[in-house]
Formats: sequence, structure tokens, C-alpha cells
Amino acid sequence: MYSVCLLSRFMESPTRQHQLAAKRVLRYLKGTTKSGIWYKRLGGESRLLGYTDSDYAGDVDDRRSTSGYVFFLAGGAISWASKKQPVVTLSTTEAEFIAAAYCVAHCVWLKRILESLGWNSSSEGCTTILCDNSSAIKLSKNPVLHGRSKHIDVRYHFIRDLAKEGVIELEHCSTYEQVADIMTKPLKLESFQLLRSKLGLCDLAEFTGEGVN
Repeated sequence: MYSVCLLSRFMESPTRQHQLAAKRVLRYLKGTTKSGIWYKRLGGESRLLGYTDSDYAGDVDDRRSTSGYVFFLAGGAISWASKKQPVVTLSTTEAEFIAAAYCVAHCVWLKRILESLGWNSSSEGCTTILCDNSSAIKLSKNPVLHGRSKHIDVRYHFIRDLAKEGVIELEHCSTYEQVADIMTKPLKLESFQLLRSKLGLCDLAEFTGEGVN
């Protein structure tokens, strides 16, 4: 997802380098045609769970950050996104807070869609969203503005009202357990494969027995 998001920024005037990168994405897709997300029967994992992350000033051209989020239900990812932020952030806290705001807005929309399909959100109560930035979590709970946050656009502060109303709750998670990391930056092969497996992605051969001696 991050690779496609990055390549889409150069659609207006792509170069040879972008063409090679796009071919690499296509080769990856061809090599994973027998992979898919495994959803388990609803039970202990019927709660909606979200992860939010950002890559601070990751774009070398305009120094804007990239937001990423992933939502899980029934043991697998059901919705995800990778998107460059529309403003230049001045701190990691601001970048993470804006990413969390996008994630929370999508959470509200997603819960309404699930409810229209018959999913009972009232039984799960507050939706947990995991973030690896403690300052952004504190900012969502503390309405006091200070030097590091008073410049943040007021449109992103609706997250506080939803947290106060018990619709969502931002909780801290370790950077190593941040699944949305795969949506915000290029990763080493080992990290990429680990986070990909945490999304619920698995190979069909694991269930059919193909290729197993």
C-alpha cells in the first residue's frame, strides 16, 4: 500500500525510475496471487481494533508526513490506508495527532457501515485505536494547549470529543508492535514480512497442504 501511495504522487510526470518501481510492485503482486487474508469466525476477536501511525517528514521533496491506519475485525485487516498529509507538520506529535484524526474519522464511518450490515457496535463499547506516540495520546485527552500543540489546526481536535464521549480510545503500543508502520515507510524484508503476517495475510498452501513435504 505504501509503495502504491508513493508512486501515485508521480503519475503526472513519471520517469524511468518510477516505471521500474511500478514493475517491481507488479512482480510482487504476481508472486502473491495465492495469498489472502484469513478471517476467523466471529468470537473472541469480534471487536473492531485500529492502528494508526505516521512517518514524520518522510517526503524529501516537500517534507510532508505520511499517515497510515489499519482496522481489524475477525482476526484480519478489513480496512487500511496510506496517505500523504496535506500540511507540513512541525513535530512528530503533530504528525501522529493528524494521522490519528484521520484514523478516528474513518473509524466512525466504518462503524456506521458495519452497523448497517447488522454488526452490533453497542456490545463492544469503545473502539480501541493503538498509537506508538505518547504525546499524541495525551493531546487527545488533555484540552490544554501549549507551545508544541497550539498551532495544530482546530479541525483535527474533534478526536478529543469522541474520546470524551467514549466512542474511541487511543492507547499506547510499542513501535515494534505498530502494524500501521507498514503503511507509512519502506521497511527491511524481515520487518515487512512480520507486519504483513500480522495483517492476517497467509498463503493458500498453508490450508491446502500444497508444497508441504
